Amino acid sequence: MPFLTRVLPIFLVSWLLTFTLASLFHSQYVVNQLVNVGIVVSLSDRINLTLDDWLGLLPTYGAIIAIALAIAFLVTAKLTKKVKHYSMALFIAAGITAFAVVLVAIESIMNIHIIAGARGWGFYLQLLAGALGGLLFALLTKALAPKQ
Repeated sequence: MPFLTRVLPIFLVSWLLTFTLASLFHSQYVVNQLVNVGIVVSLSDRINLTLDDWLGLLPTYGAIIAIALAIAFLVTAKLTKKVKHYSMALFIAAGITAFAVVLVAIESIMNIHIIAGARGWGFYLQLLAGALGGLLFALLTKALAPKQ
């Protein structure tokens, strides 16, 4: 029962933040590329594009992120039982690793970028989204841990 009442809600909140940031970074990277070639993009267009991307990416990229983070956080949770002092850093590294593995593996296997916003410096923004998701997971896990 602790999984359903404690771990799953923490994971879902962390995933939601991670996916939202990854989608936001993707959208703004793409808009920035348009602006770089001289296309004028209004604030309302930026907002609409960002919301449309969030909804459009949710069933695919959102699911991929959820699976990658679930695997990374599960492995990290097992590891942190042995090295508790480094749990925060390990969960941050797990979030980064999850994104790096997904983006590099799909690009290597299919020879495409599944996320246009993961090209160039956008790749590092995607890793930042993973890092912040790992950080939030670690912070919430620590804050909501049963007191002994």
